[in-house]
Amino acid sequence: MCPRTHLSRLVVTDFRSYARAELALDGRSVVFVGDNGVGKTNLLEAISLLSPGRGMRGVPFSEVARDVGDGGWAVAATLETPDGQTRVGTGLEAGDNSKARSRAVRIDGEPASSAGVLAQYLRIVWLTPAMDRLFVEGASERRRFFDRLVMGFDPAHGTRVNAYDRALRERNRLLADEIADRSWLAALEDQMTTHGVAVAAARNETLARLRGAIEVSSDVHFPRADIAIEGELETMLLSAAAVDVEERFRATLAAMRGRDAAAGRALNGPHRIDLLVRHLAKDREARACSTGEQKALLIGIMLANARLLAGRGEPPLLLLDEIAAHLDEDRRRALFDEILGLNLQAFMTGTEPVLFEALGARAQTFRIAQGAVRQTG
Repeated sequence: MCPRTHLSRLVVTDFRSYARAELALDGRSVVFVGDNGVGKTNLLEAISLLSPGRGMRGVPFSEVARDVGDGGWAVAATLETPDGQTRVGTGLEAGDNSKARSRAVRIDGEPASSAGVLAQYLRIVWLTPAMDRLFVEGASERRRFFDRLVMGFDPAHGTRVNAYDRALRERNRLLADEIADRSWLAALEDQMTTHGVAVAAARNETLARLRGAIEVSSDVHFPRADIAIEGELETMLLSAAAVDVEERFRATLAAMRGRDAAAGRALNGPHRIDLLVRHLAKDREARACSTGEQKALLIGIMLANARLLAGRGEPPLLLLDEIAAHLDEDRRRALFDEILGLNLQAFMTGTEPVLFEALGARAQTFRIAQGAVRQTG
């Protein structure tokens, strides 16, 4: 049984360590094995760029081009969906290596207006070793992680976040340059209000769904998490109508221009939220848990999200970098069984095939060595 939506072909060109790599995929989950530094994560990053944003590493698009190339790169994939086959692709043309460059996106060979269109075709969630510290570092990474989960339910969420951020940056610039154009500031604050309240509402809706899914989970291998959002607009929306929250937020922005100018940034808004996570069984904040417990909590949240999307007929692609390295055999088996039970396609990396023995023939395995990708088994 193939996933409802899955990749059947992946081609990367002049991307990171690859001059070219082409993979034929049959709908099963995929395992990339090989030594450290051979390019396993590069393939996951390429897939992550088939969604809006800067991908799982979050770097400027110019930085993913192959060192010996001309600055251009491309990632192309064929999707098998309930509505038929769709070809998606993204990349940079050769030439200008400016970090500010935008990438091109094509759907079935036709140019797309923006990368936001990709969210209509694929839901992609990833876990990387760098995210093992998600609960002990700053709020910005937790915010980005949660917003990616929100995009699985509301593909337009990323577009609204970007629109809010653009208005926020422009307002910050005007205040920093002491440009006291009240009409201009009011217009920007109106954009921040409209998009910001919509962003906060989408976060609240996703939070409620995830909390419900976690509450009914019977998985004993990954601890249940209590999750909450610490945010001004998100809290207000729990007890007030959106139109009233918009009015209050608009008034706050106007009243706090002087304070924000002195601080060099806006001190109110959905760009300042934090995702709060507790280990339910131990009644302990995630940041106070062991590294292993934190990883298990993160996997539990990701699986709850995947179950919700699969239940809607929209199972996401899971990109799991070095996911098995720090899980014991029982947890590895439980994770693999959950992935297969949800009928979705996961892409996993590891240094040793033995880590994925429990999958057996239920996954495609590719060995990566010396810049080449070869299917095994």
